[in-house]
Order: sequence, then structure tokens, then C-alpha cells
Amino acid sequence: MDPFVALADPTRRRIIELLADHGELSASDISSGFAMSAPAISQHLKALRDTNLVMMEKQGQQRIYRLNPDAMLELEVWIHRLTLRWNERFAALDAVLEELQAGEDHDKQQQDQE
Repeated sequence: MDPFVALADPTRRRIIELLADHGELSASDISSGFAMSAPAISQHLKALRDTNLVMMEKQGQQRIYRLNPDAMLELEVWIHRLTLRWNERFAALDAVLEELQAGEDHDKQQQDQE
């Protein structure tokens, strides 16, 4: 599964947010924050593990989850590149609109002079 497909689910995004807020949490702590069964949350955690977005470590009987900073960085870099592209396109659009506005202003001045 692609990380973006995994993040398309609101429950998984909320799990990511919880881990970002708390650093690391046990599966039961994560599950307690949702109005769904522990097995359902376990399936969401599995999807996040399979996409390498979270890491899990067994500590005795508990499974402790934390964000994978490398995977988060990859997402951040991709989003940053996309943002730069959009900003370039918006800047180009702004330039075209300014040229059109300047042309309209020039035409209006000529009409006023006639």
C-alpha cells in the first residue's frame, strides 16, 4: 500500500497525529482514543506499519508505536516540492494577470485622451 493511500483514511491520519503529539504510544493507548474495537485499530496500525509510516517495538506484552521520521521526511520533501511547483505556477499567473491589467489600464488611458 502506498503511504498516501494509507493516509487517505481519517482514522490513520488521527493515529499519526496522536503519535506526533505524544512521541510514542502503546497499541492500547492508541485504541482507547477511538470509538472502535481494538482489532479494528490493530488493522489500521498494521496498514501504517506496512507503509513504513510507523514503527513498532515490543516491550514485554505491549506493542509501542512511534512515527518513522524517515518516512515522514520523505512525505514532507514531496509536499515541499509540490508546493514550490504550485507557487511557481501562481507567480506566473500573477505576472500574466498584471500584464493584462497593465494593458487594460493603458487602453483606458488612451480612450480617456480621445
